Amino acid sequence: MDIEQKQSELIDQFVKQASSTSPNAPAVVSVIVDATSHPSLFAFSEILALPNVLQLEASENSAYLDMLRLFAHGTWSDYKSNADRLPKLTPDQILKLKQLTVLTLAETFKVLPYDQLMQELDVTNVRELEDFLINECMYAGIVRGKLDQLRRCFEVQFAAGRDLRPGQLGSMIHTLSNWLSTSENLLVSIQEKIRWADTMSEVDKKHRKDVEEKVEEVKKSLFKADIDFRGHEEICSESGGVMDYEEDRIRPKRRRHPIS
Repeated sequence: MDIEQKQSELIDQFVKQASSTSPNAPAVVSVIVDATSHPSLFAFSEILALPNVLQLEASENSAYLDMLRLFAHGTWSDYKSNADRLPKLTPDQILKLKQLTVLTLAETFKVLPYDQLMQELDVTNVRELEDFLINECMYAGIVRGKLDQLRRCFEVQFAAGRDLRPGQLGSMIHTLSNWLSTSENLLVSIQEKIRWADTMSEVDKKHRKDVEEKVEEVKKSLFKADIDFRGHEEICSESGGVMDYEEDRIRPKRRRHPIS
């Protein structure tokens, strides 16, 4: 089962649990804790949008709603900055939030320096960092990449997407609109180049045909000239023979004197 299908099934499961609970806070809080602790769930926007969950805003358990928002959009550093007003996290939740932190970094950068990762994840050495990336991220299927010990960085090849942050949808639509406009302009340019290439091909074909026709005309002219020249030679040769014969005929013959 791929990660997208598994995510979808888990989201449906927790959405049904939260939707079926009464609006009382303890039941909803329990669903939030279970969802943020589950080792295979990395998307929370559907749970966050449920009316039962949003009702926590005005309750004494509003901190759990803030915690769910943190898991949907935040990082481990965000938690540390706001730990005094958020529920204490369990070890499973801490692991989950660190995994989500890697996803956030991988969305922005395709090469993640080890020093940056160790600072963001509170990891003290390279061995611990690489073990975390391999065992908790790559084996979990949320990222794929290459560990480069020589350059001390993680080269991201794939990263699962996180929940969209508030306002991020508009920015994404704007980015996609620009990409679409650029693609359309590129397509028009390619089509123009294809038409130009086709036109030049036709011009080249016509030029070749014209040259071939001229070559044939020259060949024919040379052939005709050669025939005319040979015919003239034959006429001149025949005329010369007749003249020689006539001259011999009318030339006075010498008389032979008797030998005394």
